[in-house]
Amino acid sequence: MRVISGSAKGHRLQSVPGDGTRPITDRAKEALFSILGNWIEGRTVLDLFGGTGAVGIEALSRGAEHVYFVDRSRAAVRTIVKNLTHCRLAERATVTRRDSFDFIERFEGEPFDLVYIAPPQYQELWHKALSAVDARGEMLDEDSVVIVQIDPREETAVALENLLEFDRRRYGSVLLVFYEVAEVAD
Repeated sequence: MRVISGSAKGHRLQSVPGDGTRPITDRAKEALFSILGNWIEGRTVLDLFGGTGAVGIEALSRGAEHVYFVDRSRAAVRTIVKNLTHCRLAERATVTRRDSFDFIERFEGEPFDLVYIAPPQYQELWHKALSAVDARGEMLDEDSVVIVQIDPREETAVALENLLEFDRRRYGSVLLVFYEVAEVAD
């Protein structure tokens, strides 16, 4: 696992000890950031279920203004901090050891431009997290994007009120589903 592009290009990232996290593959991460392109520059990102921090660190390396990492695992939080320090990106990041659902429920602050959701697989947590973000409209503004990373075998329909799917891409065992804020009728 490495940083693919930007100011920290080529830096190798540590994995979280054990098998509790599923880092995004370099192939899927490269494709994701190809899709986002320069849009990521100057953006504020929320990396829920942060794991190794690979997605948020890639965003910082490519010019994101600030990334908030949330993970309840001590080992994951330690790994994110080590990876941020190694890549010299820690000053533009906030790392919080907290349950992602609690973070969403109690969120107060400025909206995020990008919310990245990549929870542990096969527990339907992505449904719960996406629904929770959908219900907390104050987390997003009209131009925000929400991206969910799941295994294609996890895919099932989810009823949303404020978010609309606008794209999906599959890269082997990684499915990325993109959502935007629905337009409000006047």
